[in-house]
Amino acid sequence: MARERILVTVKTYPTLSTKYGETVCTAGVRPDGSWVRIYPVPFRRLGEVEQYKKFDWLELELARNTSDIRPETYRPTANASFEPVGHMDTRDAWRERRQLLLKETQVYTSLHNLIAEAKANTASLAMFKPTKVLDLVVEADEREWKPERVEAMRNLSLQYDLFSDNAWRETFNLVRKIPWKWSYRFEDATGKRSEMQILDWEIGALYWNCLARANGDEDEAKAKVRVKYVDQFLKTDLHFFLGTTQQWHSVAPNPWVIIGVFPIPIEQQQPLF
Repeated sequence: MARERILVTVKTYPTLSTKYGETVCTAGVRPDGSWVRIYPVPFRRLGEVEQYKKFDWLELELARNTSDIRPETYRPTANASFEPVGHMDTRDAWRERRQLLLKETQVYTSLHNLIAEAKANTASLAMFKPTKVLDLVVEADEREWKPERVEAMRNLSLQYDLFSDNAWRETFNLVRKIPWKWSYRFEDATGKRSEMQILDWEIGALYWNCLARANGDEDEAKAKVRVKYVDQFLKTDLHFFLGTTQQWHSVAPNPWVIIGVFPIPIEQQQPLF
């Protein structure tokens, strides 16, 4: 099995899988700019020293996830450790992040090309720069997890593994279901307009934090999310981390969703004289 060095760029909001329980899809890039998806990851069940942040470097043993046809998908091996080995900060106007993610990694500006690559099964993760962001769309979603997924999670929590640390099973609580869907509406370089759902963990965590500060006022909490994702982020050189969903990867007209945002500061041009 290969030991990989991965810069974490994406952690999606936890979802419930009938096979794996609560999981987080993690994605990142190797030092050469190539993409890796790590799935499944039981993130909230990891030990404190193993819980990584965005832009942490991980070194861990990975194997190709053969149950997923998407070319970048790998799974942690049984002996894999998630302990971070470093962090890429934002010094010098995000110099290191800018070099790896905007220069070593291919940046797409046309959705036509991305959709074609998904259909050909040559890409399921990508960095994308929208030409113009038009709006942040908020729609009501189911307020509770589907009962069959909750039941599967409960059953998993009762199945002790004699060869693993089972302490998490005693105190583990399901992550709260976000009752809203967040999407960006935007144009690409060809003028094509699209709307893509945002599945990043950060927008979910931001909503819950805003809701707490707003004393449970959902409209006020949503307004505060808009301030960050529209008023603040649109003043940056905003890029999207895109990914395809396993279910719709090769069959949907547009299988791509926004799995993370990259609000990098606008690079200042140096004067010629």
